[in-house]
Amino acid sequence: MFALLISVIVSAAAAAACVVSKAGTGSAVAAGIAAFLGAQFLTGWIVRKRVTKVQEALQEMLANGQKQMNRKIQLFQSKPGGNIKQIQRQLESDQKALIKEALAFLERFEPFRKWNLLMGRQIATMRLQFLYQLKDFEAVDRLLASKGLFKGPMMMEPMTIAMKMARQYEHGELEKLEKTFKRHIKWMRGNRGTLLYGLMSWAYLQKGDSEKARLLLVKAKDVTGDETLAHNWEMLANNKDKQFSNAGLGEQWYGLYLETPPLPKQQ
Repeated sequence: MFALLISVIVSAAAAAACVVSKAGTGSAVAAGIAAFLGAQFLTGWIVRKRVTKVQEALQEMLANGQKQMNRKIQLFQSKPGGNIKQIQRQLESDQKALIKEALAFLERFEPFRKWNLLMGRQIATMRLQFLYQLKDFEAVDRLLASKGLFKGPMMMEPMTIAMKMARQYEHGELEKLEKTFKRHIKWMRGNRGTLLYGLMSWAYLQKGDSEKARLLLVKAKDVTGDETLAHNWEMLANNKDKQFSNAGLGEQWYGLYLETPPLPKQQ
């Protein structure tokens, strides 16, 4: 908003200067437009540069926290006889602490709301992802229900869309889930739609409609080239519904908390 205001002021000043200097109307208009675009570019570049620094700091914090947890997993796997449940509780505690720290970190993005009209939605998107990881589903549902052009989270990345679909599934809203899937899957090129296809086919199967799941996977396996989707299609085509598994989709699938991942194994 501030960037737009500054651009308008600079544009008006440039046009006024042309008028005062008795330049033609065409020159005044051209100068105003050029000044407006120049101010927009400059302020936009400065804001993006500062936002990037904050984003890099957030990514570094998350990466360092993940490295510490990975070291604990490696240490556990290298020592036989360890307590699996204990290490699982420790990792969950570490993950929760890291995500809470990330949520608090989002406050550093707030000053940029005044300079970028979409910053509010970008903050909401990051907040949605962190709240989902904390399993604070009441807060997630409130955020997903946010109305307004500059308020709600942005539905552009597969994981964010999958989170919305997963919540619709948990609420028993299969029609809304299908609508969300169809609205977004058409924009997914190549394997970007893999998680959405996996989730939608899984939801059909959970609701007892294996035929819908199979028909969806016929297209999904060809569009994405994903081995997990191809395997699931093969299982359903051979009436082996119980062997359907999205485990091959890895952390993204288990990150939706629709199924529990297997415990880490000791070496």
